[in-house]
Amino acid sequence: AAGELARVAGVSAATASAHLSRLLDGGLVGVVSQGRHRYYRLSGHEVAEVLEVLSRVGARPPVRSLRQSRQARLLEEARTCYDHLAGRAGVGLLDRLKDGGFYDRQDLTEAGERLLTGFGVDVPRVRRTRRRFAPECLDWTERRSHLGGALGAALTEVLFERGWYRRGPVPRAVVLTDEGREGLAAMFPSKELTSGTPVT
Repeated sequence: AAGELARVAGVSAATASAHLSRLLDGGLVGVVSQGRHRYYRLSGHEVAEVLEVLSRVGARPPVRSLRQSRQARLLEEARTCYDHLAGRAGVGLLDRLKDGGFYDRQDLTEAGERLLTGFGVDVPRVRRTRRRFAPECLDWTERRSHLGGALGAALTEVLFERGWYRRGPVPRAVVLTDEGREGLAAMFPSKELTSGTPVT
């Protein structure tokens, strides 16, 4: 909602509404009305990818409180980049896929197709979508790539469905569950996917 966006951005509600109106006119965001409320969202994954690229150009805002520091650490550890896993967790996942011979040149290998099909990803269906299949997406906190595109989104969806990740306490943050830690360790036995250090 415009009011919540204004609060997070530190601007007035009128300023937020004016900017949202321009973004809506430009087709960069969409709006859903529910009763008296209007909820805004990005119009598509292409917009999210552009924003992710732009976020790497600007300087990170300074952390001024313990709460902001905790939120920043949560987002650096594991978050969603529009609809796919990012942060250290996302970069680690792509590293494991590459190291295991499951992913090469922005595509799955035959072994990778078997692995993810067995995990619950409908790889043939994902390949048929109009979205790019499995591009690398440069992570703005790690400065290394995580898995994006249709495959990144489908894999992340299965991670949530299995309960291996859950939504975190701040927007976009996600948390690796105990079940997920065990499952990923069995799936990729060579290294841990995330640091495992609790964020307090």
